[in-house]
Amino acid sequence: MKTESILECADVQALLNSYPEDIVLIDTRSPEAYLAGHLPGARNLREIFTYLATTDYDGLESLASKFSDLLGKLGVHASQKIVFYEQQMNDGFGQSCRGWYLMQYLGHSNAAVLHGGYQRWLREGLPSTIDIPNLIPVQNFKVLKNENVMVTKDQMLKALNNKETIILDVRDVSEWIGESSSPYGIDYCPRKGRIPGARWIEWYRFMKPGEYGSIFKNKNELLAELQTAGIDSNSNVIIYCFKGARAANALLAMKSAGIDNVRMYFGSWNEWSRDPLLPIE
Repeated sequence: MKTESILECADVQALLNSYPEDIVLIDTRSPEAYLAGHLPGARNLREIFTYLATTDYDGLESLASKFSDLLGKLGVHASQKIVFYEQQMNDGFGQSCRGWYLMQYLGHSNAAVLHGGYQRWLREGLPSTIDIPNLIPVQNFKVLKNENVMVTKDQMLKALNNKETIILDVRDVSEWIGESSSPYGIDYCPRKGRIPGARWIEWYRFMKPGEYGSIFKNKNELLAELQTAGIDSNSNVIIYCFKGARAANALLAMKSAGIDNVRMYFGSWNEWSRDPLLPIE
């Protein structure tokens, strides 16, 4: 699968060979995994996965400020193409895709995900290193927020009464049926359940086994999966998960299948479940 936002390993290698100054690789894995080996020149930014955000004004301002600062410290320029990767697509809860989504929100559309992740990169015989790049920080990574890609808690609440909007839950089955509140523990959040009226496709179903690890399904396969929840190319969809990582994986897959009118509720269950005034099923 080759799109501007989903890059195959050979495509990333070609960019590194031809335009090394114009591309930045962001490793979203743990610092320990990064130090054990990573793509040449890659910079480690674990907060892509771990940072929790609310979608009220203060929460989104903090989100923008946080990543402007972090990317600046890593020496990332807004003129560069940013490629995110994780270990493999089906075991990191969509963390590389969360990086791609955050860049869309921060106004940096020139971002992509390494299809198949670090594991696929290695199995295709491409180089890795334990060397840490010398970074020259910049004062701030320029942010121009794109509110069109962000669904807030208030907007999600209004969407409950909009029959034209499909709410799609992509969490693991234990969360969907209310046995667990999160991937971090059964009682990590104060309430279990789901947003009223939501439909469900577990995020794993957007992927399939590839020769060297899990990859996204092709367009026709994705459209077939989406049809099980009554979603087609004309649908208006809001996706959520626990904190916007698995939902980012699903969002990127859906975009690649030609579903244009799809957005994400970034605060997801972590935010929704903590407000006792909000309805749940």
